Amino acid sequence: MSVSTEGLQLRTGSRWVSDMVELLSSMRFAISLLTVICIASVIGTVVKQHEPFNNYVNQFGPFWAEVFASAQLFSVYSAWWFLLILAFLVISTSLCIARNTPKILVDLKSFKENIREQSLKAFPHRAEASLAETPEAAARRIGQTLVGSGWKVKLQSRETPQGIGWMVAAKAGAANKLGYIAAHSAIVLVCVGGLLDGDLMVRAQTWFNGKQPFQGGGLIADVPEQHRLSSSNPTFRGNLLVTEGTASSTAILAQPQGVLLQELPFAVELKKFIVEYYDTGMPRLFASEIVIHDKETGEKKEARVEVNHPANHRGINIYQSSFDDGGSRVKLQAVPLTRPTRPFEVEGTIGSSTALSNGDQQLTLEYTALRVINVENFVNADTTGGAGGGAGAGSGADVRKVDLRHSIESRLGAGNKTVTEKNLRNVGPSITYKLRDAAGQAIEYHNYMLPVELDGQRVFLLGLRETPQEPFRYLRLPADADDSMDGFVRLRGALDDPEMRQLAVRRYAESSVEPGRPDLAEALMASASRALDLFAGAEPVPATDGRPAVVGGLQAISAFLESNVPEADRERASDVLVRILNGTLFELYQVSRAKAGLPPAEQDDAQRRFMTQAVISLSDTFFYPAPMTFQLKDFTHLQASVFQVARAPGQNIVYLGCLLLIIGIFAMLYVRDRRIWVWLTPGADNRSEARMALSSNRKTMDGDREFDQLQSQLLKVTP
Repeated sequence: MSVSTEGLQLRTGSRWVSDMVELLSSMRFAISLLTVICIASVIGTVVKQHEPFNNYVNQFGPFWAEVFASAQLFSVYSAWWFLLILAFLVISTSLCIARNTPKILVDLKSFKENIREQSLKAFPHRAEASLAETPEAAARRIGQTLVGSGWKVKLQSRETPQGIGWMVAAKAGAANKLGYIAAHSAIVLVCVGGLLDGDLMVRAQTWFNGKQPFQGGGLIADVPEQHRLSSSNPTFRGNLLVTEGTASSTAILAQPQGVLLQELPFAVELKKFIVEYYDTGMPRLFASEIVIHDKETGEKKEARVEVNHPANHRGINIYQSSFDDGGSRVKLQAVPLTRPTRPFEVEGTIGSSTALSNGDQQLTLEYTALRVINVENFVNADTTGGAGGGAGAGSGADVRKVDLRHSIESRLGAGNKTVTEKNLRNVGPSITYKLRDAAGQAIEYHNYMLPVELDGQRVFLLGLRETPQEPFRYLRLPADADDSMDGFVRLRGALDDPEMRQLAVRRYAESSVEPGRPDLAEALMASASRALDLFAGAEPVPATDGRPAVVGGLQAISAFLESNVPEADRERASDVLVRILNGTLFELYQVSRAKAGLPPAEQDDAQRRFMTQAVISLSDTFFYPAPMTFQLKDFTHLQASVFQVARAPGQNIVYLGCLLLIIGIFAMLYVRDRRIWVWLTPGADNRSEARMALSSNRKTMDGDREFDQLQSQLLKVTP
């Protein structure tokens, strides 16, 4: 029996209904639907699903984001057209099964023993022989031989002009046709399971039960009833956020227009969240020790939830999805950078905000994230060929150092093999926050709590970015001898004090000019005062053609030289002016220490490195967009676990469908449906004339060998 690609042919009813049923039950229609589903699944895999709409706008642009959203490509698997295609595929495949199953079952029972003798001549595998036994004896011998080889056999006697003839009909590999039923039934089961476990039931409640997605904010307890789904909801899949030491019984189901709240028949209490890290800083294991509190019976059930090891209660699976901050308490200290400001401390929890006021300027400090572990990659200078030996340091290559084998092997094999050596270190906690102005514009900051050693100098890293798509840019502030930021902060405050600047200028002139040279000391004081005022921003460089006004930093020194010194003398003048500036800043640093009651700093290598970085950092602070930065002083870390809770009645249906699909595909691919006929007619001297033919659903080399073997066993003929 061959499987037809045409559909059911109705003999009654209108022509339109008959054509529709034929189309729905045809194999070509089912294959077309399956192709569309495959294309949609590819889109759902490539495009991240259920992301905030702003993410899609940033990725595709406003126009295409609207187009894709109108086609529901950002929620493919819950789109109405995807569910409709699944429903049509279920109907089409079911009709295909209903159309072909009766034929298959009839064919399984039939031996086709009534085939005519002349028809055997049309088979590719055929043979003839004369046997030294009567037709009946030959038929019984052949039948027993086939039965012993696993064939199902039926014998039939017929009247012929020569006498009584015998037909031996046998078949094997009937599971091949059962594979068709199993594979098509699997498609139906998988689609039905997908419809049951999808958003169909949830959408039905929004259509017919008056439920509406919630788009506001606030506490979960204050959300009205029309945004909540009953705990008897037959199918759902949502997220449950539980903080350590607390319990929750309301899951959140994301919808295109908002969220729905799913009530659970139990509450999940998070006793402890466990997270372990690799050396690279990536999580190696995160698990949750929970207690399930049943609302109906009051039963308490302890469980441990890990990735790929869910807990189950009342038919609801609890999966470990991810983890988040559970509202850690942080204490931040405000450090002035661009203008004199009194240091102060603020406290808050991650996810909350604090209002700040600086005169007419109103700011909101938003606590975004706390990370207690930050593993960064630090590559030593030796691994890149020393100073200047990194990428792009030179255009030539030393052929004596070229190892072709190493170069090729470093690019082959596992994906984690790279030509760059990694030096991973944990640099300690960090805080991420946003400063939002009155207009709603925000800048994000990322500051490390502890100093980091870079290029032989301990520095504090202060990161910032204007948009989430940008990487963080970091300002380096040198750490003093006590490994703190206090030395730099004192120097920055002294730079904004005119009296301390004048005292530093006078001390620099006195230490640099021999006694008895008041004229030279006066000239040096004027130059040092001018350089320090330019650097401090007290004397802005006015705008000129093609260049805006410059206030403070080394850029102000450069602008002043370009405006007042001939080009031929700029290099020499800049060297002198920078040397005067460095000396004056060192005296200013000594003045700031004296004002704080500290002894003078030693002029050693460590102090020189500190001052070199301090000059660069002071210049960079003029580009810092906030008047202060916030440093993490203390924190109380509180973890939260994100669970995915799902009631999936179609899960077992899908598993059964997958099992049937595997069985069906293996049956159709690896089981050959074969039939063999041997027609025996009486001959002279109690002999019989035999004509044999073999039929198979696929022509293979195994079929050729099997026919040769059967020909030798049954007809005693050597092929």
